[in-house]
Amino acid sequence: MTDFSNFAPSEITSDRVLAAIDVGTNSIHMVVVKIQPDLPAFTIVDREKETVRLGNFNDATGGLSETAMERAITALKRCCAIATSLQAEDIVAVATSAVREASNGQEFIERVYKEVGLAINLISGTEEARRIYLGVLSGMEFNGQPHAIIDIGGGSTELILGTGEPHRFLSSTKVGAVRLTAQFVSTDPISDTEFTTLRAYVRGMVEPNTTELKHKLKPEEAIHLLGTSGTIECLAAVIATERLGLVPDPLNGFQMTYEDVSNLVETLRQATYAERLAMPEMSSRRAEIIVAGAVILQETMDLLKAESITICERALREGVVVDWMLTHGLIEDRMQFQKSVRQRNILKTAKKYKVHLDRSERVARFAMDLFEQTHGSLHSWGNLERELLWAAAILHNCGHFISHSSHHKHSYYLIRHGELLGYTETELEAIANIARYHRKSAPKKKHDNYRNLPTRYHRQMITHLSALLRLAVALDRRGIGAVQSIHCNFDADAHVLNMEVKAADSGDDCASELWNLDYKKDYFEQVFEVKLVAGLVS
Repeated sequence: MTDFSNFAPSEITSDRVLAAIDVGTNSIHMVVVKIQPDLPAFTIVDREKETVRLGNFNDATGGLSETAMERAITALKRCCAIATSLQAEDIVAVATSAVREASNGQEFIERVYKEVGLAINLISGTEEARRIYLGVLSGMEFNGQPHAIIDIGGGSTELILGTGEPHRFLSSTKVGAVRLTAQFVSTDPISDTEFTTLRAYVRGMVEPNTTELKHKLKPEEAIHLLGTSGTIECLAAVIATERLGLVPDPLNGFQMTYEDVSNLVETLRQATYAERLAMPEMSSRRAEIIVAGAVILQETMDLLKAESITICERALREGVVVDWMLTHGLIEDRMQFQKSVRQRNILKTAKKYKVHLDRSERVARFAMDLFEQTHGSLHSWGNLERELLWAAAILHNCGHFISHSSHHKHSYYLIRHGELLGYTETELEAIANIARYHRKSAPKKKHDNYRNLPTRYHRQMITHLSALLRLAVALDRRGIGAVQSIHCNFDADAHVLNMEVKAADSGDDCASELWNLDYKKDYFEQVFEVKLVAGLVS
């Protein structure tokens, strides 16, 4: 479906393992990924995080404290050891706000190189914003629509606007959860006076960039807000627990409203440290700084007039990986990378579960032909449903990775719980269900996976598309590409779908494929209320 041939340069043709480290104001984060240059895509192998509090500056010098630097160096040694154990060929490290502003930031970088052997790249706030954008693009589908991204760090907040193409706006503001807590919060719970001062300061600092971002929007464009960073994920975890009784895993795609955030800010400002610490996903350090972080989010949402925000778990670290791929010629440009994010993740998952791609691509091609040739006569599904059918066709047999027996059920599980980025939870449920019903039982309300579908629309879509997929699978019964093409003609008066099957080899009667079509057509005929008549043509 998508031509990836121009992505992979000759100099990098085999899988690579890369570690990306983000040396932040509050924490050091590392992600280790396996890069597959033939797609190109990357799979997250491991994540590590350690709170080191680099942002706790020495008041006398305005620099990083000795204890903070020692904590950071210990954490970086551990990260490098883990990366080495996972056979990382390269470790890319970036430092942001705290190291950027510390009077001894450069000395710290030199010390890390001497003691750890790790070269840290100090990046500007704008460059940090650019890489956050790349990271988000690797995990979210923008569909050409303008999305604002907010990343609340310990020392700064990045605000970005883009559509999946080169960014429209990048900014970094010196408001962060650690910085503001140190500046404005000394009471527990925070006093009304401190809270009012904190909120006013945040609004004054954030307003210029939110105003400039809004100026980059066309009059008819609506804004979609995405949130990254530990602070926003923590707020989402608290809201999710209150709403759902649990924290979704992953949080990626979870949505919270401005009202949710505002209500939580009120709760947090009245809570003591001990009460905040008892909240879901709240570490001791996060409980200290969460009030300031929540105020940054609330004020930014208010200034942008954003009614809701969606969580994206990919950010700076993943952006460092994407940037590495860009500089090594694995991606032509950000727009091309973004536009194929969903397809790349499907192919990456197929490769992960040892799917025979040549067979799956043939089944997908037949599924697309059936979809298009019956559109307007048997169904009226659109491009989105067509894409979900393609994804299910590519992955329908991935359950063989677990076992041949009941492999359709295993396919459902692997798709539903795999690392398929770029899709909503509902879309993943749909793809998994279409694949689940490519064989054996028809969809039934007693099946948990079928009941998980949110609406009647989704259940009907799964019924129709799985019926098409069954025929597509039958057309490659022997897995040798025996069928070259099909042509369908619908006789509306007789309610008959005539299918002409053309063999790839003129000497092949395609008996197995025609038999399998006849064997599997009952479900199709029942779903669409037609009779299927298939025959070989020369």
